[in-house]
Amino acid sequence: MITLRSPELRLGNAVILRDVDLTLNPGELTALCGPNGAGKTTLLRALAGLLPGSPPRDPRRVAYVPQGARAAWGMTVREVVALGRIPHGDTASGPVDAALVVCGLQALQSRRIDRISGGQARRAMLARAFASEPDVMLLDEPTADLDPAAAHAVMALLRQTAAAGRSVAVVLHALDLAQLYAHRMLVLDGGDIAADGPPGAVLPAAAAAFGLPYGTDATPRLLPPA
Repeated sequence: MITLRSPELRLGNAVILRDVDLTLNPGELTALCGPNGAGKTTLLRALAGLLPGSPPRDPRRVAYVPQGARAAWGMTVREVVALGRIPHGDTASGPVDAALVVCGLQALQSRRIDRISGGQARRAMLARAFASEPDVMLLDEPTADLDPAAAHAVMALLRQTAAAGRSVAVVLHALDLAQLYAHRMLVLDGGDIAADGPPGAVLPAAAAAFGLPYGTDATPRLLPPA
């Protein structure tokens, strides 16, 4: 479990979010949703203990994968994934092997990270987080730039990871993925947490935050703009 309570979150002199009172629970995949500039990345960084004034986090317990994370060096995929062991001060191969397997990277582990596709490199960054064996995983847009099949595979993996007892929070713009895979959706809008709850209950607020119409029948659904 990880908790963040703050009257406001700032970037420089700008107040990004107000009245933050949030707990991420084990066994839950939480989707942080909202339009660009709503404060999703700021909130995730605060949860990771990376903002001034936010509570420090133990990197052995909390893994943070920033937006667009990518290793540009001439390291192999396996070497990049093994960086997840740095907080533990060891090079244990067991967690690295397991992370490569769970992220489907066994066949690529000897390839240089700068010579694989962007989607494959994104999976390597995810595997690096798994290799650290954290209790909490915080991921900023882990499905960005992935094709639909890969995006669904990543979200299914994260839901399984949460169901196994970890706390997982992801920043998402894709409301369909949030609806399908998240246990909980947090909607950020206008500097506030506008809604927090199961995706089916929160989707109307999410649609409003994005300026989208929302279906009113018994099956929650997003409608394309007119």
